[in-house]
Amino acid sequence: MKKNKIIFWIATSLIFVMEALMPLATLLFAHEYFNAGTKPLGYPDYFAYALIVCKVLGGTAIMFPKLPAKLREWAYAGLTFNLIFAVISHIVVDQVIANIIMPIVVGVVLGVSYIYSQKIKLKTKAQ
Repeated sequence: MKKNKIIFWIATSLIFVMEALMPLATLLFAHEYFNAGTKPLGYPDYFAYALIVCKVLGGTAIMFPKLPAKLREWAYAGLTFNLIFAVISHIVVDQVIANIIMPIVVGVVLGVSYIYSQKIKLKTKAQ
């Protein structure tokens, strides 16, 4: 049980930092770069703002295991969709391998977080 929790918290913390804290910090402290990831792909500035808000909310939701399970499931789903569409956008628009691989790696970490959250939930119910 302890191993599962350690893996869950490491993966979830990485997701929180990469998907919530970093975009929020960019928006607050380096505003000129807030759309550095979306502008080259042809998305409007308002999309970058919406994306940052959704990533912060989703990243925060998965950090609190006491939140309702449905809310956390939607947060995982939203973050997953974001990463899938990031991969598709980079494949279609810029075809830079590093830009394609990064959301895949983050998606794997998100998957680890989700899988271990489910393992923890099942063990807790069994006890």
